[in-house]
Amino acid sequence: MTNEIAIAVDNLSKVYKSGTDEKLALDNVSLNIRKGSIFGLIGPNGAGKSTFINILADLVKKTSGKIEVLNINYEKNLIGAKKLLGIVPQELNIDPFFTPYELLEIQAGLYGIRKKDRRTKEILQMLALEDKAEAYARTLSGGMRRRLLIAKAMVHDPEILILDEPTAGVDVELRSNLWENIYKLNKKGKTIIITTHYLHEAEELCSNIAIINEGKLIANDTTDNIKSLLDKETVFIEYNNNKFNLTELKKLNVDVKIYDNQIQIDYKPSEVDLNTMISTINSTVSKIKKIRIVETKLEDVFLKLTKS
Repeated sequence: MTNEIAIAVDNLSKVYKSGTDEKLALDNVSLNIRKGSIFGLIGPNGAGKSTFINILADLVKKTSGKIEVLNINYEKNLIGAKKLLGIVPQELNIDPFFTPYELLEIQAGLYGIRKKDRRTKEILQMLALEDKAEAYARTLSGGMRRRLLIAKAMVHDPEILILDEPTAGVDVELRSNLWENIYKLNKKGKTIIITTHYLHEAEELCSNIAIINEGKLIANDTTDNIKSLLDKETVFIEYNNNKFNLTELKKLNVDVKIYDNQIQIDYKPSEVDLNTMISTINSTVSKIKKIRIVETKLEDVFLKLTKS
C-alpha cells in the first residue's frame, strides 16, 4: 500500500428531489482512499452508502462536489475514470441463459477489449469458476453467482474494485471463500472498496474504514484508530483461590469487579498501559488460572457513533 490516493472525494453532496420535497442523501462528504488499501464504507440502512457507490458507478448524478480517480477528474474525463473502476453490485443480476465464459466475453466486448487481449480463462480460474465455465449461469449457486459478478467487474483489469455488500445472503463457508478472493486481488495491487452490514467483516478485512450516518461522514480513519474511539477494554482473570490484594491494582484508575472465581477489570487504554496492569495483576493475585482480554469491537464504536 502506498500513500498515493486512489479516490479523492471533496465536499460530495446529493439531494434527491420529488416535487417540492427534498432529501439530502450525502452532505458534503470528503475522504481519500489510498491506493492498494481495502477500504470499508459502513453505516445504517439509508445512511448514504449506496448513493455514494452509485455516484462512482455513474448511475446517480451528484448535486455538488468533486471526485478524482487516480488523479483523473471524474467530471472532465468520465470515460477515463470509469475505465479504472470495476463495480460489483449487490443484486445478483446475471443473464441465466449464458455461461460464465460467455458472460465474461460479452462484458469484455462491451469494454472494447480485443479478443487476443481478453483474460476470460485467467479470471475464471482466479475466482474458482473454471469448472463452471460452460455451465448455464442459472445453475450456479448463490456464492458462485457472487464470484461471477466479481469476475465480470474484472474483465477490463480495473485498478479499483468496488463491492457493494459482497457477502449479503451468503453462508459462512462461501463468505470465507469470498474473503480469500478479496485478499488475493488486493495482493495483486488492486484497491478494494467494500460496503457491508457485517461489522465483523469490515473489522477483519479493512485497513481503513469510513462511517456514514444520515448522509454525513462521522468517522474516517484506520480500523484500529476507529476502535480506539470507544477507549474501553476489559480484562477477565480467572483464579484458583481468592488470596489477593487489589490495592495496587485499584491505584491504576481501573474499575474492578469480583465474582465467584473471576475478576473483571474495565480500563481505558488511553490512560492505563496494559503491560503495567498485567504486571500489577501478577504481583497481587496468586494462583491465576487464565487471563482473557476483550478488545473493543467495531460494532461497539459503530453503535456509539451512530446513536450520538
